[in-house]
Amino acid sequence: MKAVIQRVKHSAVTIEGDIVASINEGLLVLLGIVNEDTAEDIQWLSRKITRLRIFRDENGIMNKSLKDTKGDAIVVSQFTLQASTKKGNRPSYIKAAKPDLAIPIYEQFVKQLEQDLGRSVQTGIFGADMKVELLNDGPVTLIIDTKQKE
Repeated sequence: MKAVIQRVKHSAVTIEGDIVASINEGLLVLLGIVNEDTAEDIQWLSRKITRLRIFRDENGIMNKSLKDTKGDAIVVSQFTLQASTKKGNRPSYIKAAKPDLAIPIYEQFVKQLEQDLGRSVQTGIFGADMKVELLNDGPVTLIIDTKQKE
């Protein structure tokens, strides 16, 4: 499982002109799933995201987590995060999990994130053509791969 996490001032997801998700300060999480992802990956990534100390404290130091700030989150599925660009100029998405496997993992991840945060999390719609708007704060953008826990 791979996630791109962006600290945002605001973010929204629009599908066919309708806003389906919108938050103020918090995190936008773009999530790419592979066939090998497990419940352990879901739990590890959710806890990591909720506890990352990437929000400023009263001294302006990144010392607070999403959980500490009671910020919001949007999770958007993005199979293109699993692209391989090693050969040629057309990315290969062979590593990305197919919807029948990816959708349940995506839904479990959202539930785990809600549990770890203690509040609801907004989402895009899996497989839809989404327009994702964000105002990156900082900018702060992190990439986390559960297969490379560094």
